[in-house]
Amino acid sequence: MNMLRSIGRLILAAIACSTLSALAVAQPVPPAKPEMTEACPGLVADRPAPTPAALRLAALNSDQVRLTFIGHATFLIESPQLVRIATDYNDYVKPPLVPDIVTMNHAHNTHYSDHPDPAIKYVLRGWGDSPGVPAKWDLKYRDVRVRNIPTNIRSFYGSSDTERYGNSIFIFEIANLCIAHLGHLHHTLTQQQLNEIGRIDVVMALVDGSYSLDLDGMMEVLTALKAPLMIPTHFFGPYTLDRFLDRARKLWDVETAEIPSVVVSKATLPANSKVLVLPGH
Repeated sequence: MNMLRSIGRLILAAIACSTLSALAVAQPVPPAKPEMTEACPGLVADRPAPTPAALRLAALNSDQVRLTFIGHATFLIESPQLVRIATDYNDYVKPPLVPDIVTMNHAHNTHYSDHPDPAIKYVLRGWGDSPGVPAKWDLKYRDVRVRNIPTNIRSFYGSSDTERYGNSIFIFEIANLCIAHLGHLHHTLTQQQLNEIGRIDVVMALVDGSYSLDLDGMMEVLTALKAPLMIPTHFFGPYTLDRFLDRARKLWDVETAEIPSVVVSKATLPANSKVLVLPGH
């Protein structure tokens, strides 16, 4: 009798094991949650690098320019003929591809690089080869023209000394648009500088209010430029950005985009000047 009970238990155990094995085969393994994949990218073999939305979008029309905020003071500017430009190119914040053209400014090492990728076709430093000598650029490449207006800066890291012509405002003429990146601007603009800049459709402005130009001064510059579209950058976080936007709302419309990329054209510029915030810092 004891032997029969033992045999019965063995048969039941075998059936249970068989059933569990069948269930294990029949039940598919649930896919990993996206947030787990993003949190542990090193666990995914041969995972391709993420590509910003700007690089996956359809080709631009001949009258369009795409601007993507990479971070800090770096934007990726793309022309209809796929010329790619990175502003304030540095060793810390870079676009995910090698640009054709990069611009730099000398205020801090987060705005320039001494070792740019050798594959970059044109490296435009915003300061001259010798102290006190301005950089002068007027580059034409495919459907892009890049020129600069030199400005002075405070010497490195809070010094009260002045580095003459250590910064450049770079102007990008693309698709009948004039796009300005103010660089690490430290002072308001003279009428002569405003004349040299000329009409601006889009301006990218550093709005931290301390490392670069103070907030009062930046508001004066933006008011003088009268650009239809203003994009703030170099704001480090919500507090600094909100401080600028509180001032900006008294003068202009303010809009916040959902993605860090925008396509602009002459036809789509706002009728009234507007501040457009692209995600990032």
